[in-house]
Amino acid sequence: MRDGLRRLIVSGSLPLGEKLPSVRELSTQLTINPNTIQRAYRELETEGYICSVAGRGSYVCAQIPDDPARQVALLQQFDAAVQELLYLGMRSEELRRRIPEGGTNHD
Repeated sequence: MRDGLRRLIVSGSLPLGEKLPSVRELSTQLTINPNTIQRAYRELETEGYICSVAGRGSYVCAQIPDDPARQVALLQQFDAAVQELLYLGMRSEELRRRIPEGGTNHD
């Protein structure tokens, strides 16, 4: 749940400042236990991806989180994936083409 929401945020499918559905709404739409959704929202808020406003709901944070530990973990996953892709015969030029210029989708 949390990883799916994080992917939607970082891909730009949920833009910065976007209001998220309430826990109850999302629970009904996805037929997922509300506690699971509440936990995902709480963890994403702790990580800096979403912000809660009392009485108004949860939003995708307008500011991109600065999380060096997450960056290190993702780079380790990236390095492992690149190593395996190269082993499987993918060329480094092909891998380079997959990295977008300019960094983020949130320009």
